[in-house]
Amino acid sequence: MALEKLDGLELPAAADMHVHLRDGAMTELVVPTIRKGGVNMVFVMPNLVPPVTTVRHALEYQRRLQELEPKVTFLMSLYLHSSITPEVIRKAKHAGITGVKSYPHGVTTHSDQGVMSYEEFYPVFEEMEREDMVLNLHGELPPSAGEDITVLSAEEAFLPTFLDLHRRFPKLRIILEHCTSAAAITAVKTCGPTVAATITVHHLFMIVDDWAGDPHCFCKPVAKLPSDRRALLKAAVSGDSRFFLGTDSAPHPASSKRADKYAAGVFTQPHAVGLVVDAFEQAIGTGVLTAEDVTKEKLEGFMCSNGRAFYGVKDDRNERIVLRQSGATIDEILRSKDGSVEVVPFKRGKMTWGVEWQ
Repeated sequence: MALEKLDGLELPAAADMHVHLRDGAMTELVVPTIRKGGVNMVFVMPNLVPPVTTVRHALEYQRRLQELEPKVTFLMSLYLHSSITPEVIRKAKHAGITGVKSYPHGVTTHSDQGVMSYEEFYPVFEEMEREDMVLNLHGELPPSAGEDITVLSAEEAFLPTFLDLHRRFPKLRIILEHCTSAAAITAVKTCGPTVAATITVHHLFMIVDDWAGDPHCFCKPVAKLPSDRRALLKAAVSGDSRFFLGTDSAPHPASSKRADKYAAGVFTQPHAVGLVVDAFEQAIGTGVLTAEDVTKEKLEGFMCSNGRAFYGVKDDRNERIVLRQSGATIDEILRSKDGSVEVVPFKRGKMTWGVEWQ
């Protein structure tokens, strides 16, 4: 196999800088899968119902997550909402909350209370600059924003807004989340060192054909063209510290993926690290990458160190993982003990690289 040189490779534990852990029974099911994926630090999305808009809610949520998995560090965020003020930002920074997540109104799961206009939040962004907090952008415009905006063009249509925010607030740390297009990668590269981007596991595999017909591969933003996937793969192994892993692992009940209008989200958490290596190996097989592109240093940067460095956090646990080519079989379905919650993982039933904890 193309990457057999990585069999037995030891790396620091991975950091996943974009995860959805939900609430209630779903949380209890998916949180224990974080470490199975080779990850011991996650940045948690705040789009619960109701959304996490207060410091108190964020800290209570963090406490529940920590009780479920004490060996994972949970970095918390607030949902950008009309109730978020400069004073809330100051309190959040003092409480150790790491970032603020922006969802444009109506573009994805639980975004119905999202942003209609960024201008009203300029004072909030100014305070975030002063407090050195991170703004996490879901980078899409909703279909109502223009006649020709669809799921395939929504990310590229958002890029002028993204670039304008960086121009107005050059010291504000901004992450363009879950990039899916070559245009987004280029836009990030044109910005200064305060801007970075996350790349998911599933977008390293998929193009539009993969989700058009498979509800378990449907997410927002959607996977796009082969040329876009190539740009994501090359960015992930470029060694550029502005790009790092954020799986956007987003579990939904299996029943919500079978209805006439299925939920947006792909669940990759149990095999986060293994799937990244698998995606690179597949890309080598198709000639997009070479084996020489995938080095220990680049893997460590993309999955382990770049994200931590951008957020200014350290892995105090100093844990190590080992890659195993012999692999792991991805479950067909994850089910809670009482059977009340079922989730279908990405690439269900397939083999992928395995991870062992040292």
